[in-house]
Amino acid sequence: MMTRRHAIKATATAAGCFAATLKAFSVQAGGVLLGRANPANQVLAGASHDPFSLPPLPYAFDALEPYIDAQTMEIHHGKHHAAYVANLNKAVSEVPELGLKSIEELLRNLDAVPEKVRVAIRNHGGGHYNHSLFWQMMKKDGGGEPKGELAAAIDRHFGSFSSFKDRFAETAVKVFGSGWAWLALGPGGKLTVEPTPNQDTPLSMGRQPLLGLDVWEHAYYLKYQNRRADYISAWFNVVNWDFVTERYASLKS
Repeated sequence: MMTRRHAIKATATAAGCFAATLKAFSVQAGGVLLGRANPANQVLAGASHDPFSLPPLPYAFDALEPYIDAQTMEIHHGKHHAAYVANLNKAVSEVPELGLKSIEELLRNLDAVPEKVRVAIRNHGGGHYNHSLFWQMMKKDGGGEPKGELAAAIDRHFGSFSSFKDRFAETAVKVFGSGWAWLALGPGGKLTVEPTPNQDTPLSMGRQPLLGLDVWEHAYYLKYQNRRADYISAWFNVVNWDFVTERYASLKS
């Protein structure tokens, strides 16, 4: 008979094994677990005949409490992100050779995607890519400030971390309707803070996303209702600066 103590121990062991697997495979494109280009996708998300699959969260639904509630995380990941993956696979099935490319390849060169599925790839592929990054950009007991090269680059481009944080928050608040706010790495190592509408990504504009915040209402409405500014302020407490710093170092090199 499994006691509560045994169950907790088993859960902790499984979580540790998952974290080790995630770390081992989280190298492609600065740690993004996506699509056919990364075999870890099938290892972690389960075998599938579709070229793209839903990556699991790297933590429990309630790990980001009290800043992001468990119900929002469950719906956001299991419903919204899953729908983007399903619709992306549906679009790719119309042009099967697209399934041989990574989602990064597709989004970097949308003009090369056949017109009949281009909008679907842009929207649903962007949703899959953005969210797969987003989950990794947060962690339990996150927050604080970046360190090392990224911290120096932020100071150099924005004056200070505080100034960066203010600009990022202002950009996120001002996104009209649904979209994202990003810290992105551009040519020449330039850092920018920029918004994108809907599920667009800086990747499609020649820049690499380093940190992104989802400001679609489904990301915060259950807890914050129309108080987007409160959500943004709270979100900084769960930012995974370790992931962002490692991604910056990987992409910069």
